[in-house]
Amino acid sequence: GWYLDRPATRRSRSIPAMFAASVATFPAHALATRRRRDARPVSEKGTSPRRVIIARASSDETPRASPAEITRRAVLSTAAGLAAGVSANDDRASGGIVLPGSPFAFEPNVAFAADLPSVPRASSPLKHTRDLAPSRVIKGCWQLSGGHRGDAATDRTSGAAAVEDFAPFVAAGVTTFDTGPEACGYGPSELVIGEALKQGFVNRDDVQLFTKLCCVGREQSNMTADWVNQKLDLPKRRLGVDKLDLVQMYWNDYGQKKYVDAALFLTEAKHDGKIGAVGLTNFDTERMAQMIDAGAEISSNQIQFSLLDRRPEKVMVGYCQKKGVALLPYGVVAGGLLSDAFLDRPGEDVVLDTSSKRKYASVLGYAGGYNWFQSLLRTLRGIGDKHGGVSVANVAARWVLQSPNDVVPAVILGARNARHVDDHRALFSFALDEQDLGSIRDVLDRGKKPKED
Repeated sequence: GWYLDRPATRRSRSIPAMFAASVATFPAHALATRRRRDARPVSEKGTSPRRVIIARASSDETPRASPAEITRRAVLSTAAGLAAGVSANDDRASGGIVLPGSPFAFEPNVAFAADLPSVPRASSPLKHTRDLAPSRVIKGCWQLSGGHRGDAATDRTSGAAAVEDFAPFVAAGVTTFDTGPEACGYGPSELVIGEALKQGFVNRDDVQLFTKLCCVGREQSNMTADWVNQKLDLPKRRLGVDKLDLVQMYWNDYGQKKYVDAALFLTEAKHDGKIGAVGLTNFDTERMAQMIDAGAEISSNQIQFSLLDRRPEKVMVGYCQKKGVALLPYGVVAGGLLSDAFLDRPGEDVVLDTSSKRKYASVLGYAGGYNWFQSLLRTLRGIGDKHGGVSVANVAARWVLQSPNDVVPAVILGARNARHVDDHRALFSFALDEQDLGSIRDVLDRGKKPKED
């Protein structure tokens, strides 16, 4: 997130002391997340929820069953059938539903419920484009970088499983994928998406591909159009496409001022038909304004924005509303911390077993601390119950989607497997009312207010 990825002019910060964790070693099966609310551990009196255990799987983990043979027709037909409420006839399901190639069953009340809406597209295209309207949930592909395996029983972040899982997302309306090169920490994710396109699990005409231009080396002091164009060719080859829908520039040193030139070179590439739109990643308002004032056609800025990190509210939301620039927030559910899985869980029982959890755990100290975090989760759970039992994660994501000034057309949600698809659909089965927003704001006001842009 911004605390780790913002350019070098920002002060470095250490992870809060309450997350200075001892590292324990457990078998992989010991890291399984408790999924049902009635199975959450209850704090004993006097237990201090301050120490977090960062656990990693030992080498004696139980091997995962290899995925079943799968065809494009099987995936698409099964996903469509499940979306209509038709359960797959599979003796492994034990009352649940199993997608082709999936090693685990979906619970009947979770998987592709017929009464849930599809994820819609944004109501209008991004600025400076004719028809580039992302799905309102964007599939974040950082989870395919290699550091998000987590519980082995539910891990589908690599190999054939990762490729196959794109089909259920598209069937549910999640048609926009956010990825990036290895230089930005995305590992092989572009190649995984390219394989899904190549094998026909998704069709190019049905999806929007958002990737990144990572400027992190000597090019920052010697930026040229040739360098930019060469860097645009690589993701096109990895994805197997002729055109990139949105290229979002990342820049890690504000002391080097050539980011304005880079944005203008990307704008030229857009006019030449090489890319569909120009975006930014993790830029602050001041630098974004410099690029726009110079004539760069900036359509979006991808930033960390959640109930735990509200810095965009200070300046950026108002500026983007004025200029028509879309915000594409990531970290919306803080790597899963803003979920039912952590409600009433003592701090010493929290297992940070993925890169996402470790990354966003550091944000809690800046937001208000672990006890404050629990009060926020309880408020979100109450609001979810009011709206038919929707998840804590959906209430948290809905709060970002309903940001003032309509500057958030979509949110980026990473997922380690397609089990999250129906929760994405449920996000559009309700809306937060004024009472809900007021209750959330009361909790936020008891936390720490953001001090930076």
